[in-house]
Amino acid sequence: MAKVVAFAISILVLATFAHCHPEVFDIEGNVYCDPCRVEFETRLSTPIAGATVRLECRNSEFENVTYTVEGVTDNVGHYKLTVEGDHEDDICEISAIKSPREDCNVPFESFEKATITCTENSGIKGDVRLANPLGFMTEKSSGECQQVLEELGLFPVV
Repeated sequence: MAKVVAFAISILVLATFAHCHPEVFDIEGNVYCDPCRVEFETRLSTPIAGATVRLECRNSEFENVTYTVEGVTDNVGHYKLTVEGDHEDDICEISAIKSPREDCNVPFESFEKATITCTENSGIKGDVRLANPLGFMTEKSSGECQQVLEELGLFPVV
């Protein structure tokens, strides 16, 4: 009987220990250059290597920053940030902070942030979270953009 009780206690201890592990999430996304100034990707969009991105989590009640991590995109405009801890009660957002490209460094106005869920208690399986693409725009729209937008059915062909 003592062996059964000891076994049951050790199972409970192991289960408690396994449940208390710190959560770690990998946040992945892309940063691109928008030469058409439409704030979505087109066939003219190109990845931005070396762009700085920042994830900030804020307490939903007090707007205090509870967690921050920064990263840089690789040669194909992709980034991967590691977030430690469960942020169920936080609002976490990723922003593209800086573009190294002088020809494409105007921040987006409408879609400057991507919201990310950083908790195991969300219904999302696994520890990887994919963010919506972020980007920067050129100062002026490229001459090719009208044709691209017409191809997408966004402007009537005259």
